[in-house]
Parts: sequence; C-alpha cells; structure tokens
Amino acid sequence: MKTILVKIRETLSKIFIRSLDYVEIIGNKLPHPATLFALLALFVVLISWLGHKLGAQAIHPVEGTVFEAKNLMSAEGFRWIYSNIIDNFLRFPPLGYVLVVMIGIGVAEGSGLFDTMIRSLVLSAPQKLVTGAIVLAGILSHLASEAGYVILIPLGAMIFHAIGRHPMAGLAAAFCGVSGGFGANFFIGSIDPVLAGISESAAQMIIPGKIINPAVNYYFMFVSGFLIVLIGTWVTEKIVEPRLGKYQGKAEKLPIEQLSPKEKKGLRWAGISVLITLIGFALTVIPENGLLRDPETGSALHSPFLNDIIIAILLIFFIPGIAYGITVGTIRSDKDVAKHLGKSMSGMGSYIVLVFFAAQFVYFFNYSNLGIIFAIKGAHTLQSVGLTGITLIVAFVLLSAFINMFMGSSSAKWAIMAPVFIPMLMLIDPPYHPGLTQAAFRIGDSVTNLITPMMSYFALIVTFAQKYDEKYGVGTIISTMLPYTVMLTIGWIALLVIWMLIGIPLGPDGPIYVPAEYL
Repeated sequence: MKTILVKIRETLSKIFIRSLDYVEIIGNKLPHPATLFALLALFVVLISWLGHKLGAQAIHPVEGTVFEAKNLMSAEGFRWIYSNIIDNFLRFPPLGYVLVVMIGIGVAEGSGLFDTMIRSLVLSAPQKLVTGAIVLAGILSHLASEAGYVILIPLGAMIFHAIGRHPMAGLAAAFCGVSGGFGANFFIGSIDPVLAGISESAAQMIIPGKIINPAVNYYFMFVSGFLIVLIGTWVTEKIVEPRLGKYQGKAEKLPIEQLSPKEKKGLRWAGISVLITLIGFALTVIPENGLLRDPETGSALHSPFLNDIIIAILLIFFIPGIAYGITVGTIRSDKDVAKHLGKSMSGMGSYIVLVFFAAQFVYFFNYSNLGIIFAIKGAHTLQSVGLTGITLIVAFVLLSAFINMFMGSSSAKWAIMAPVFIPMLMLIDPPYHPGLTQAAFRIGDSVTNLITPMMSYFALIVTFAQKYDEKYGVGTIISTMLPYTVMLTIGWIALLVIWMLIGIPLGPDGPIYVPAEYL
C-alpha cells in the first residue's frame, strides 16, 4: 500500500513540475514585457469599445453611483489618452518609490555596505535558516510600505547567489514574503486602519454606530505570519529550488571572504548611524506633539511619517551607507556619493521603459471602469448563488483572489466588496462579525499577487530576474511563483477554517460571530 501511495505521489509531483515547465515555456514566448504591457493597453482600448457598445454597467452598492464602461476609442476617450499619457507615467506609484529609494540604495551599495552585510550574514547565520529568514523579512517589510519590493527581493536573490544557491529561489522566497504574505504581519501597519474604516462603514448599514478597530484582525494576522514563513520556506526548498536546479548563469557572485577589521568597524558605525536615525524618527512620532504625527488629530497611524515612510527608508539606507563609506574609505568626498548615485540610477533604464507602458495599461483599465464593473458584478454573482457559512467564506476568499488578478488596490477592492459581503454575512445564521469577512478578504487579496502582471511591481520583479538570465520573462516569474500561490491559498484557508471552528477571536473586539445583543 505504501509503495502505491509513493508512486502516486511521485507521479503527481512529476505532472505538477511538468505543468510548471509548460507555463514557463508558454509565458516566455510572450513578447518583451514592455511590448506585452503596450499590447495589453491596446486590448483594453478595444474591450472598452465593446463594453460600451454592449452597455456594460454596474451600480456601486453603497453610493448608488452607476459605473458605465467608458469607450477609449471615442473622441472623448482619444483626447483623454492623448492628454494623460505623461500623467499616467509620472503618477504611477512604483516609479517614484523606486527612484527615491534608489538614492539610498545607491549609496549603501556603492559604498560596499550591502556586499559586507551579505557576507556577514552568510558567514554568521546557519544556512538552514536563510530561506525562512528571507521570507520573515518579507513579512516585516510590510511596515515599510512598498520598500520590500525594491530592497528585499533583489537582496534575497543576491544572498542565495552568494551562498551557492539559485538566485531565482532567493528572489522567489523574498517575493513570497513581501507580496504573497501581504495580509500577514506581526505589527499593525498602515493598511489596517484603511480596511477597518471601510469595514466600519459597511457594518453600520446593519448596526448604526458599530466601531471596527484597526487591530480587529491582529491575532489572526500574527499567527498567519508564522504560517507564511513555514509555507514559503517549504515551497522554496522542496519545489522551487529543485525545479530550478543548479544556476548556470554568468552573473557575478559576491565573494564570501572573511570580514577585515576595517569592514567590521564600518559595519559598527553603520549600525550606530541606523540606531541614531531610528531614535530621531522615534522622537518625531512617539511624543504626542511629535513633528511627524498628524497635526490635527495627533494620530501616528494616519500621519506624515507613515504616509511617506519611503523617505524614512531612503535615509535608513543613505545615512549608514555614508557612515560605512567614510569608515572604510570608499567615500572620500561628495563626488564619490554622486558617482554611486549615478551608477545605481543608470541600471534603472529598462525598468523605466517597462513602467511607462505598464502605467498606460493600468490607467487605461481604470479609466474605462472595466475593473470596477468586473468587481461589482463578480461580488453580486457570488452573493446570488446562496452559499452560506464556511463554504461562503471560502468562496469569498477565492473570489477576492480572482478579482485581485485584475484590480490591484486593496482599499479600492474592499470599498466595493465590503458593502456587499459584510452586511450579508452579518444577517445570515449564525451572523459573522465584519472582522471575519475582512480577514477572508485579506487572504484572497494576497495570494494571487505573485502571479498577476496587474500587480504594480511585477515589471520590477522581471527586471530583477533578468539580471541573472536575460531570457527570464513573465512566464518564468509566473511558473516559479505559482506553487507559492497554490500552497498559500490552501494553507491560509485551512487556518481560517480551523480558526472559525474553534471560535478564537480574530483580534481585539474581533469575535467570529456578531454578539446577540447587537442584533
């Protein structure tokens, strides 16, 4: 019996690995990513015309606003395209985030700080824990807004390459933590009050005055963080890395040499400068009258500090880079700093080209209203099927994951879906608390980030991968990340179902069911 089960498992494993190979082959036959995004933008133009002709529309479940498909092939649509091409490019969030952070990264990398840090990590950390540490760092990077995409993902590839493992496996592990685990964290982040505010408005349709606090999912998200680390580590080491095999590329590997006394001194001064920088930021946020708190409400969650955290990330790399460079002698004047910055920016040319076309695709899609119409119609369809209980929650997770393939913004999706599903689940028997619906949404909103080109930073991930092999393309990324999406979806849904069956609160004032006295 065991022999039969082993053979079945081996057969299924071979079929799964072979299917990933086909996904990669087909995906890599797609045009260059820049061309692909340009073609997708043109496709949106054509679909917008068809949607307009067919009278496609949807009604916002709360505001009652009617969204109609806008025809980009009309005279008005053509004028909009012509007048907004530059604005689409300039206001595309990843562009500014990446270029600003690269100022700090350029100094840290050019001074040699990154190289020394990686060597220090490789020489001091047990290699068995490297994969898990990278996934964990990805989850923690959620506190730094979008910086995880820019910093940790390429760093994961660099670390794996440095210790003789396939760099794409390191990139995948970091991508899993940063993007696939987006809904998990060990601390309250800036997205939590945004989602809670939307949930509160939806809940008040049933219970006037109902308050949903930002920590309503905290217990569940905290435990989810450990789940993501375990799944991400297992998939990387048991599926992704064996499939990738030994790296045969020509990318330069960082030398793993013992740190010199000067380098160790440089690291110490870099660490001291980070500590001083963090203390400085703490003094602007922790006191009630802190300079970077909201000047009107005094809030630290909704504040200039968190809203523009990317500036803090810039300084956290820039200042230690300067301290390290001065100590070891790689920075002797402002000219050296400018040289390091120029070198880092010179490597962003291909990314800027990708962003130009990706921005047009995303904003064409938004302008046409196709994304909003699709989301509303999908939500209403699931509601009308008549599913209840755990089955409905699981179906809702899967719907959220599917919609996430086409519509990137978490807050935008939740603003549409919450008014439909929160009231509905509060009225079924037994009535589910809004925090549960929000937690289910966050799972779906995370797991498919890894395989959708609609994700804003997908083009950047392709650019990072091509550093190790110029043949890597969209298909490579999707086929590499698909096992993570499958296993994260299964594991995270299982955790939610177990949580529901046991009845553990999801967070402070976040029970599974709505207390009877409120209904």
